[in-house]
Amino acid sequence: MHHVLRIAVLASTLAASLAALAEPAVVYDMGGKFDKSFNEAGYRGMEKWKKDTGKSFLEFEVGNETQREQALRRMAERGARPIIAIGFSQAGAVEKVAKEFPKLQFTIIDMVVKQPNVQSIVFREHEGSFLVGMLAAMASKTGKVGFVGGMDIPLIRKFQCGYEQGVKHANPKAEVVANMTGTTPSAWSDPARGGELARAQFGKGADVVFAAAGGTGVGVYQAAKDAGKLAIGVDSNQNHLQPGTMLTSMTKRVDVAVYEAANHFAPGVTVLGLKEGGVDYAMDEYNARLVTADMHRKVEAAKADIVAGRIKVADYMADNACKY
Repeated sequence: MHHVLRIAVLASTLAASLAALAEPAVVYDMGGKFDKSFNEAGYRGMEKWKKDTGKSFLEFEVGNETQREQALRRMAERGARPIIAIGFSQAGAVEKVAKEFPKLQFTIIDMVVKQPNVQSIVFREHEGSFLVGMLAAMASKTGKVGFVGGMDIPLIRKFQCGYEQGVKHANPKAEVVANMTGTTPSAWSDPARGGELARAQFGKGADVVFAAAGGTGVGVYQAAKDAGKLAIGVDSNQNHLQPGTMLTSMTKRVDVAVYEAANHFAPGVTVLGLKEGGVDYAMDEYNARLVTADMHRKVEAAKADIVAGRIKVADYMADNACKY
């Protein structure tokens, strides 16, 4: 009997030791880890984790859609934990591989996968987009502002819907001109097309454009600089990319989500909005001269009202709002 107990204790200790030794892994989606936006925020989160813990992590950059499942399975076979998948497009692959490796832990950013060994982290992008929409409307001299989305999917429509609500909140008479870059994953990494769409919107009278398009946004920001207009960044704080052109950025703290996921696994769904610090708008030395004290005061007031529930920002994906 004592031998059985001793073996059980040894097995438990060994399992705990293996878990402690296991490295986390991150699989970046299309666009690469240096996309200056969504993936890069995840990379920064893992680099902070590495610096704080002194440990290493595994990583893989997906180059085409077929690699998602292969990369996740490879990490699972190496016993990585948790395995963090960046991006909604990896949901199918995460669900499949998580079923194959029920004893491992998986985290997906930006989509919900209902498996007992999966943590899903999603954001209230519409809340942050509402705030930058307010800033766009208040900064606009023409009363027309633009929106350039990446891949035409409900998630990006969620950004657009929140942005339009913020624009109208600040100026009910303002107009929003909107375009999506494409319908395939390549829409996230097409700066030339982003610049083309932005120039077309400027031609229609827009003088501030919000890009929710991953790496494609770089082309939007360059077009805004060339035209003497304003642009709004997304996901990461992109104010520094074109100082004097970037009105603000709608920050989505993928870095915080990834950092927390690497430190602590909590199966189920975690939702991060303004109240949780998951989304916000960026203020720094690069845009301080573009956002007046009055603009800042009004946006801060709206932010407090959203957190307190006094302003309800409709969610395109949940509230049947802004249907296009």
